[in-house]
Amino acid sequence: MNPRQLKTFLAVARHGNFTRAAGDANLAQSSLSDQIQVLEEELGVQLFERSRQGVTLTPAGDTLKAYAEEILALNDEAKAAIRAAAGLGGQTLVIGTLETIAAEKLAPFLTHFRAVHADVGLTLKIAGSGELQRRLEDGSIDIAFTFDRGEQDERFVTRLLSREPLMLIASRNAGAMPPGNLADLSQLPFIATETGCVYRRLFDTAFAEAGIAAPDIVTQADSIQTIIRLVASGAGYGLVPRLAANPAVERGDVAELPWPGDTPTASLIMLWRRRRVQPPALSLLLASASEDFRSVRPADARLRRAG
Repeated sequence: MNPRQLKTFLAVARHGNFTRAAGDANLAQSSLSDQIQVLEEELGVQLFERSRQGVTLTPAGDTLKAYAEEILALNDEAKAAIRAAAGLGGQTLVIGTLETIAAEKLAPFLTHFRAVHADVGLTLKIAGSGELQRRLEDGSIDIAFTFDRGEQDERFVTRLLSREPLMLIASRNAGAMPPGNLADLSQLPFIATETGCVYRRLFDTAFAEAGIAAPDIVTQADSIQTIIRLVASGAGYGLVPRLAANPAVERGDVAELPWPGDTPTASLIMLWRRRRVQPPALSLLLASASEDFRSVRPADARLRRAG
């Protein structure tokens, strides 16, 4: 097995389709098929089940997938550590994050970080929480700033940065009355992110823990700013991060309503791969984030006392 074969194997596993995987890997489909065939012959097992719908991993392929990810990550880690030890090359970081966090949290933080560490090159990748997890797994990003999905993975280190309250919003022109309890709220139309998104999980959990059916989701959107604009237009209510909704409230586009009960919060975390030796640039970023972010903000303390 060599890194090139393993990258090709993971591309097929990710896409479930040889044609799309070949495009992703910049290979002719015949070359990609040859690499997979050689890998299967070397291992003496079939890695994929082929069908008209595409390809799926066999049990042997599923086992290889976990090792392939680790082998490639360790390969990249070794190259970076060797170059750093030799004093070669500039320091670079690829940071993955959600749209909301990028605009409201990382913009000021990274500006300050670059002022102190001008020799570190930064690339920012915006994606959904599930995509960020995948990019961490395949090594295409070095670190993710995201909201906690409640998942445990021993391959990664998680550090809490802050607890961000969510905000219930309605159209400023709707004349909405504050809901008296969650049962009242469950009768209202809502705009929310799709199932699987961390915001949607927090939304559904708030009602599930109270034993109340969640409200009807009249529209699903994959962008928090789109949800805020839809709420402003009167399409429904929304539960979104306060840090994203504050500008719209201040402009008068939407109105904040009190959430009945304890205010839901999202845990803002950093997530990065465990390594024997961290790249110097990543170590600098981790130290800076620990200094600039606080695990508990004054606003959080006020919320807990109010609760």
